[in-house]
Amino acid sequence: MFKMGGVYPALITPFTKSDEVDEESLRRLVEFTVEGGVTGILPCGTTGESATLSHEEHKKVIDTVIDCSTVPVIAGTGSNNTQEAVDFTKHAADAGAAACLLITPYYNKPNVTGLKAHFKRIGDAVDIPLILYNIPSRTGQNISAETQIELAVEVANLKGVKEASGDLKQVGTIIQMASEQGLDFSVMAGDDFLTLPIMSLGGKGVISVAANIAPKEMCDMVAAMSKNEVEKAQEINIKLYPLFDSMFIETNPIPVKKAAEMMGLASGHVRLPLGALSEANVVKLRKVLERLGMM
Repeated sequence: MFKMGGVYPALITPFTKSDEVDEESLRRLVEFTVEGGVTGILPCGTTGESATLSHEEHKKVIDTVIDCSTVPVIAGTGSNNTQEAVDFTKHAADAGAAACLLITPYYNKPNVTGLKAHFKRIGDAVDIPLILYNIPSRTGQNISAETQIELAVEVANLKGVKEASGDLKQVGTIIQMASEQGLDFSVMAGDDFLTLPIMSLGGKGVISVAANIAPKEMCDMVAAMSKNEVEKAQEINIKLYPLFDSMFIETNPIPVKKAAEMMGLASGHVRLPLGALSEANVVKLRKVLERLGMM
């Protein structure tokens, strides 16, 4: 049975120079992260450039990851088009995904009534667990703690949230309200920087950008925190902090894809409208990887 927690890399989607999905590199990345001890894999999220994937490519990436992964797969299947989200989610469920991640509808800016109806429609379409993805910096809209808890009550298979609001007060409120109401609803960090603070509040782990290239280190940190080995977790966190910072020197996933290229894992090519990492930032990124012994 699927349980929230641990480390799930928000997997990059490798592309060839001709802009095709690079299936061979995708499989290699899955193998690399699984060998690093990750709890599971999350394809087709923000870091996977899902916004630039055709419907066919989106489904192909999910199918490929499920096919080659020996750990649970949380498929990114959200959309600002409710019927499209239902279609992606049903496909992922049929393909064998353990759960699906649903981003807040972006651009539309739905009211609370619309938000609830959107997620309820998706929840009614499948039996597998669903996870909200709250990232206001991308979507232009925050899902409040109160609305998240109301959704958890109304949508039986809604089991948690990837919280990337950066609001620790909101995170704490979600955890408190879920506990008070006896809900099976967990929080996972959506930002590597905030993994330890969120876990200290009762969060269960992280859906991580850095785990694409440092899966073992991220797993060691989260495992230490889970066992209340706080000093050990802090030590790893401090060591990785320059890496976390470098992953966002330009828009995600530009830096992490370049890092994967430097490590020989996959091409660093990103699809338009994203562009290549600047030469100055390539130098900065290389120094960080070298200091950490990653290349």
